[in-house]
Formats: sequence, structure tokens, C-alpha cells
Amino acid sequence: MRGYVANTDFDWYTFLRSVDPPADEVNFWKPGTDSVFRALSPGEPLFFKLKAPHNAIGGFGYFAHYSKLPVSIAWDVYGVANGAAAFEEVRSRLLRFRQRFSMATDIREDFWIGCILLTDTVFFDRADWVRVPADWAANIVGGKSYDLTHGEGQRVWLECLALAAAVRRPSDVVAEEPFATGYGDPVAVRPRLGQRSFRVAILDAYSRRCAITNEKTLPALEAAHIRDFSSVQSHQLSNGILFRADIHKLFDMGYVTVTPNYRFAVSGRIRQEFENGRDYYRLDGSEIRLPDIPRHRPSTEALTWHNSERFRG
Repeated sequence: MRGYVANTDFDWYTFLRSVDPPADEVNFWKPGTDSVFRALSPGEPLFFKLKAPHNAIGGFGYFAHYSKLPVSIAWDVYGVANGAAAFEEVRSRLLRFRQRFSMATDIREDFWIGCILLTDTVFFDRADWVRVPADWAANIVGGKSYDLTHGEGQRVWLECLALAAAVRRPSDVVAEEPFATGYGDPVAVRPRLGQRSFRVAILDAYSRRCAITNEKTLPALEAAHIRDFSSVQSHQLSNGILFRADIHKLFDMGYVTVTPNYRFAVSGRIRQEFENGRDYYRLDGSEIRLPDIPRHRPSTEALTWHNSERFRG
């Protein structure tokens, strides 16, 4: 199992440490989108290495998903979990970083950024900061990967786990106990997505297109739960579908559904109650767009529930 020690903006850390209640799901943003983040697999930890003059590890979170988003959408999804109290503060901070790295940016532009989405995050008090790895070099710009089963990677990991155990509930993300007590290696499991990361992960699973209309205007797209979150207590991708906003509303109200064989169905109640719906009936019976990864496709069990319990027929 790997961990990634990442250079971290001190203002980002300071703000998120002060948020009450704590943000357990955050956007560890990058000012550009020049590369894909491959340093971690879902469920592996990213450590917040505070930049000079602090030079210490101030907390960590578990990697859930990586995406590229316009800064406006990143704010719409994550809000203050981007590490600032207001959108313009995040945007101005990103602009400063982009100028430092010579990224051409029109100040009026809704530029794109890299979003490393983390769950189950914890931020340490200053007195508890963890010493950086002994082999950390001052010229590292982004970060460095470490094996967590031995050496400095193991030390950092164990110290962070001990501190985290004192300030939060046991993690649902990583099987900590066997490793922490010396009975086995650390094991990453699939992270439990929060509402924010669920929205972004669904967006990417459907290639940023509405499953029904193929609409690809990002502000118009929404991640729908098939079964209500309140009943399943999980943001699993198989319990979600990406819809255009109006179809999402109709789906939640039961005026439309998706059948277990992945076809769009429209209730006759739209015509009866609103004397309209021509655009929706034109799509009735059409096959929906599905994610490429089979496990991300809508659960047939959940769709059966929606058809029988929510759809108005």
C-alpha cells in the first residue's frame, strides 16, 4: 500500500482545520490539469505536507477520485471544502499559483483545475504535527510516494493513524487495526464517497453526458440517487445516474424512471396532469447511456425498486 506526501498550501490547511463541524470530504486542488493524478489508488492516504517555513505533516485524507473541473463547478460542488470561505478567494489563490507556474489565464476565464478528492480527512493541531520523511528533498514541487510497509513511509503512517484515532471515529476507509497492531500490512478498501465526491464521480462515470439526452453542459447535469440516500446510507455509484436537471427532478418525483433493462420510461401522468411532456415522450423507450465500467452501472435491484415504489406508471 502506498501513501503520497503532498506539498500543501498553508492557507488551505488553516481554513479547513478551523471549519466547524470538520469537513471530512475536501478538494485538494491543483492549479492546472496538465497531468492525471496516478500517485494513489482509491483508499490510499494523501498526507498534507505544509510548505516552508512550516515543513511538517499537518494531517491526511484518503484518496477517493480525481477529476478535472472548471473552477466554478469545483466551487459549486465543494464550496468551503475547497479550503476558503468564498469563491473569489479560491479563484484568486488559484490565479496566483497559475501565474507562478506560467499558466496562461484570462482573469475573466472559468479555467479548469485538477481536483484530488479526499474523504475522511483529519487535520492535526500544531503541537501534533508529524515530522516529514527524512529523505524529503526541499526541491520537491508536487509530492512524493512512499511505501507504507517499511521505513519512513511506515513511520509517518503509524504516527498519523495514532493521532487520527484520538480526534475522530474509526475510519470506514482503511482496515487500520491489523496494521496498527503489527499483525499485517495496511489494506486499502474502496472509500466511502460523500455527497460531493459522489456527484463528481457520477459525472465522470457517465463521461459527462446525461444518460438520457446526451446533454453535456456541466452546470445542467446532476447526479441522481436511484434509491434515496436516507434509506441506503451509501453513495455507491451503482445507486446513481447522471441526468439533466429537469429529468432528475421528474425522476425523483416518479414521473419518469429507468427500467431494469436500462430503458427510459415516461409516466402518462405528465400528460394527464400538465397537458404537456412532448419532449419527454419522444425519449420514452430509448436505451440509456451507460458507464463503461460495469460495476458503475445502475443496480438492477435499485431500478426495480424505483419502478415499483416511486414510478407513477
